[in-house]
Amino acid sequence: MEELLGAWSKQLPPWAWNLIIIAFILIIGVVIRYIAGLLLNYYKNKKEDEYSFLRSIVTHLSSSLNHFVPLLLTNVLLPFVAVQSRYLDDIKRWLGIFLLISFARLLMRAMRVLEDLIYHKYDLNKEDNLKERKIRTQLQFVRKVAAVFIFIITLSLILLSFDSVRKLGAGLLTGVGIGGVIIGFAAQKSLGNLLAGFQIAFTQPIRIDDVLVVEGEWGKVEEITLTYVVLNIWDQRRLILPINYFIEKPFQNWTRTTSQILGTVFLYVDYNVPTDALRDELTRLLNLSPLWDKRVGILQVTDTKESTVELRALVSARNSSQAFDLRCYVRENLIKYLNSNYPDSLSKRRELVTLAKDTLNEPTDAANIDGN
Repeated sequence: MEELLGAWSKQLPPWAWNLIIIAFILIIGVVIRYIAGLLLNYYKNKKEDEYSFLRSIVTHLSSSLNHFVPLLLTNVLLPFVAVQSRYLDDIKRWLGIFLLISFARLLMRAMRVLEDLIYHKYDLNKEDNLKERKIRTQLQFVRKVAAVFIFIITLSLILLSFDSVRKLGAGLLTGVGIGGVIIGFAAQKSLGNLLAGFQIAFTQPIRIDDVLVVEGEWGKVEEITLTYVVLNIWDQRRLILPINYFIEKPFQNWTRTTSQILGTVFLYVDYNVPTDALRDELTRLLNLSPLWDKRVGILQVTDTKESTVELRALVSARNSSQAFDLRCYVRENLIKYLNSNYPDSLSKRRELVTLAKDTLNEPTDAANIDGN
């Protein structure tokens, strides 16, 4: 290929050869941008929830390829440009730097394509999505760590392209021991968070979409980064916690092994409550509700007070959100059932009033009036 291009370059005048190279690079760039634009417009008209591997490539890589391919062609064809200039070496170096940056960006965007593929294969919209949440948590963390490494390697290669920086790097190697100790001490917190992130990603005390109770707040894990965790609270607030919090402090994880959960409903009623009738009503209500997963549905007397009896209805659901709705449904309808059918069974306070003996023997004013 190089021999053929060299032969062509000798047969044409320098200005014509340079013009052909520039025109070829521009045409390639315009063609890529045009094709990417057509594909993007095509996929915009399709449903958002329909996965397509080609659609993912176009969405994430089109903008990066618009720069990478022309830069790659420029770096390949630049040696054949018939230009003699003292700035040619600097131009080659900067074109190489831009190509390196473009390639790093292309790699980062390519990870998004892989992420879309795995997200499609392991969909969270399942009843039991434990495996999917495990894989997504690991993938999210690995992607962010890989992005950091790509950035560091790209920056290092760019700096090493300058002679002055290479000389400075050779001098710094002599003090790397002391420098490493100083940097490690200064970045102790950051390194601790990074190690905590690795531990969480692979031991997984928490995962994406896990239901947690932290600091008295109920919510779902929305995002896990290298330094913090975002918890989506039930009322749409966001609780931000450092990632090492989940290594050092206790918390509740309601979906550690499965999303199934038990819910309780407590009722405080009178001693004459018909427990058998109430138990039959609970069974009827559960059979009517799609929120019940048919595992557990019982009613028990769990405690007695001076004036009330404590009843506990224990019900099961597929996840914590459905369990909360099921508890509200059972509580509301059991109270309605008692109020309609056994109002005397609702809790009441009894007081025994004792009158003095002399007061009982005295006739009342009403009795005197009737006697007269």
